[in-house]
Amino acid sequence: MDEFILEDIGSMVNGRLSYQGDKHPLISPVSGKEWGKIAFATKEEIDEALQVVEEHPHLPLSPYERAALLESIANDLMADKEDIAQCITLDMGKPMPDARGEVTYAANYFKWFAEEVKRVYGKTIPSSKENKKLEIRYEPIGPCAVITPWNFPVAMAARKIAPALAAGCPVIVKPSSFTPASMMMFMTICAESALPLNALQVLFGKGEEIVPALMNSPAIRKFSFTGSSEIGTDLYMRGAKTLKKATLELGGNAPFIVFEDANIDAAAKGAAEAKFRMSGQTCICVNRIFVHKSIEEEFLKKFSEIVSAMVVGDPREEKTELSTCLHPESLRKSEIHVQDALKKGAKAYLGRKELYQAEILTDVTPEMLIFNEETFAPVAPIITFTEEDEVIKLANQTPYGLASYVYTENLKRAERMIKALQFGIIGLNDPLPSAPEASFGGIKSSGFGREGGPSGIYEYLSEKFISQTL
Repeated sequence: MDEFILEDIGSMVNGRLSYQGDKHPLISPVSGKEWGKIAFATKEEIDEALQVVEEHPHLPLSPYERAALLESIANDLMADKEDIAQCITLDMGKPMPDARGEVTYAANYFKWFAEEVKRVYGKTIPSSKENKKLEIRYEPIGPCAVITPWNFPVAMAARKIAPALAAGCPVIVKPSSFTPASMMMFMTICAESALPLNALQVLFGKGEEIVPALMNSPAIRKFSFTGSSEIGTDLYMRGAKTLKKATLELGGNAPFIVFEDANIDAAAKGAAEAKFRMSGQTCICVNRIFVHKSIEEEFLKKFSEIVSAMVVGDPREEKTELSTCLHPESLRKSEIHVQDALKKGAKAYLGRKELYQAEILTDVTPEMLIFNEETFAPVAPIITFTEEDEVIKLANQTPYGLASYVYTENLKRAERMIKALQFGIIGLNDPLPSAPEASFGGIKSSGFGREGGPSGIYEYLSEKFISQTL
């Protein structure tokens, strides 16, 4: 993989690759080597991208033509899975097995929406007037802006782009500056699938130059963003000036609750999967593990054995489970949160030597930063509880509401927890509740709107009501 070389990266505008802007070296955080150059979009290219979608606000394709296009992109992604996975790994440090899984995940979004586009039905409403016909139709909302995160550079782009194209909306994408190479490969595959010229524009460069242009333009009717709550709030306020529809998938602070009646083996394994997948750098990653006091010792023993056995190493190695290459912000927050917890009475159960290694903290309390902030790193805080009402209060003690997890074998308790937890996603005895066919999204400060699932395409459609006098 050290010899994996990319061509220089340029923005894609109106069906062509452009390299007019200032060029910057593209250096892999994994290999430390330069593996290409990236040309930032110029003001002229940004303006042209907006002009293209403004002049052609809908895709000139029937639903079945769009379905065939999405299916073609999915097949091409899978055909090039190994190269894309290598690119993801070198771009941001994700272990190769996880990178391959991301490509499959991305392809499955295109497959899902290739079917959903054929299932957008209108409605005829019985009228209270004998001489009237009432009807609802769904139409493309218009040009969309998509701002993608670094941690799943291909899958999160797919989760936004696929439903937009399925709905018939052209898209302008601003990828993360931390992982442009992965988006370049994805963009190239999409471009080779006979997309109309107005369908997909990709702008690489500085957010402060590209994002204001997208958010201020009245041509953009919808935007979708995955990232921090602070940036998401800022974008929402910018978009309000032109009344853009928004989908926001923002920060999280996921609780993982293990009751005394849980299958402890399954809970320990599930906690390890939900916490340490991609070294804790996922949006639905567990951030607080609540364990019933009566099973704390048994759970901790089994959980620590699983975590201690995880292989830490170079993400290019097939056996690696925890990467030595994390995002700089993840490392920074990891150190701050651990040191703060230790000063306030927590104990480091594993005693890690490096910030990229896994750590388990015991005796964690609500006064600690790690209880209140998203860590996005391989650190698992353990909080004990004794009563159901107590853990509900603690779990909901956060402004965020993206994902939560509950392990119990008690059916009545499970139903009570589902009703009480203030989160958009609940994994009930399930550490991996995300799938293209499922609804994904949060509440409260974790944002709003849904991606994937049966409602995902409607985020990119507008509803039109027709009242006809007969």
